[in-house]
Amino acid sequence: MTPTSHWGGVTYHAGSGFTPSAVAANADLSVDSLAVEGMLQASSLTEADIMAGLYDFAEVEVFMVNYADLSQGALQLKRGWMGGVSMQRGMFVAEMRGLAQACAQTIGELFSPSCRAALGDARCTVNLAAYTVSGTVTALSAPDRQAFTDSGRAEASGSFTFGTVTFTSGANAGLAMEVKEHDYAAGVGGRFTLALPMPYALAAGDAYAMAMGCDKTLATCAGRFGNVVNFRGEPHVPGLDKMLETAGTRSG
Repeated sequence: MTPTSHWGGVTYHAGSGFTPSAVAANADLSVDSLAVEGMLQASSLTEADIMAGLYDFAEVEVFMVNYADLSQGALQLKRGWMGGVSMQRGMFVAEMRGLAQACAQTIGELFSPSCRAALGDARCTVNLAAYTVSGTVTALSAPDRQAFTDSGRAEASGSFTFGTVTFTSGANAGLAMEVKEHDYAAGVGGRFTLALPMPYALAAGDAYAMAMGCDKTLATCAGRFGNVVNFRGEPHVPGLDKMLETAGTRSG
């Protein structure tokens, strides 16, 4: 039976089979780091949960208490957020980033021919509900957790590329994934390949909601969404070839 304890309204379960690294703390505001790797435990930490991203960027606190006298309070050792949690050789690997991580983020934007807004955000203003469809999986393709067909979809190829699909039924209900590729074939329907495999197997009959995608180009912004007025890029900025062009290489 796993020993448990209570602190601050939270129940803690003693665990084993994981290895923390040394806690690095620096006075120069460089990002503190702490890595943890360990074996999966079916009762509390499963591979499916990790693959579903349930622990990605979770907030973490590391502290010490005197279990013989909890009234003495807690000694805070570290606080921060996890990066992405991955699987390696049957073990989970998680890296914790300290509060200084916020100071390492780049503030500001660069000029770019592609749009810097995320589709549907406050700067883009596109109403994603108007570009979201629902359907069901009618057939599976290899790999069966990453590719499927919906014979009811007739949108032009590429309409949902870079979009997001959220499954509303089946083993992956409530989970979402980016669409890597979408194409349409007459008599077959819409065929979709996801950016990463879903944590659970897909099955015929699984229902989904899917939002159209945007490749961040001015042509797509105008043609698919009619939203050029909110385009957040500079499509006519000269490229590197123009910057390096000399009189002897100029054409036209």
